[in-house]
Amino acid sequence: MNLKSTILSPLVHFFYPHNCIGCGSDIIEKDNFLCLECINYLPHTGFALHANNPLEKIFWGRLPITAGMSEFYFSKDSIIQNCIHEFKYRGNKNIGLYLGKIMGKSMLNSNRFANIDYLVPLPLFTEKEFKRGFNQSSILCSGVNEIMNIPVITKNVTRTIYTETQTKKGRIQRWENVEKSFSVIDPEMLKGKHILLVDDVITTGATIEACGREILKIEGARLSIASLAISKQ
Repeated sequence: MNLKSTILSPLVHFFYPHNCIGCGSDIIEKDNFLCLECINYLPHTGFALHANNPLEKIFWGRLPITAGMSEFYFSKDSIIQNCIHEFKYRGNKNIGLYLGKIMGKSMLNSNRFANIDYLVPLPLFTEKEFKRGFNQSSILCSGVNEIMNIPVITKNVTRTIYTETQTKKGRIQRWENVEKSFSVIDPEMLKGKHILLVDDVITTGATIEACGREILKIEGARLSIASLAISKQ
């Protein structure tokens, strides 16, 4: 069997290559998504442990949140951009679960996220989610749930208006693009609850702000925010 494995392994790798998502290296364990070097160089922020971090400062004077964190710094041509692209646009949900678990572990090690009642993924417009086949924020929530064991709610907070991509818009344009785009179907379910709203990448925070405002209209609701990454300004 050992001789057979030795002969077949290079052939299997040739026809079904398994490479690191971060750098493309083929020096990687078969069940991993990233090589050890990329794992060591992941740009963790450490925000989960610290109040008044840069993610929370984005919402000062805009949205009253209890706690906020982003797991990684996002920059172009980085390991994290490659991971998000593989996950979001190539449909590799397993890398999304893996990244969500990393987020969950960071929050589990912080008492700042100890009293969350529900995880709520930032919703996509129905047609956009159908076209993509999934909501990337929902996959991240599933990963967080595996670590923190907090229920995920996917149908109560909805996106009611299709909006154009935010990528090339400024802060004011981003807000105008998403204002009044969200609604809560059953406010009673979230009454008095602490909600963790989850997104993939936060830049100006306009989309999260618009969604968060709807949630905070509910009596007694508290809001915290978690994202996989935050763009370097």
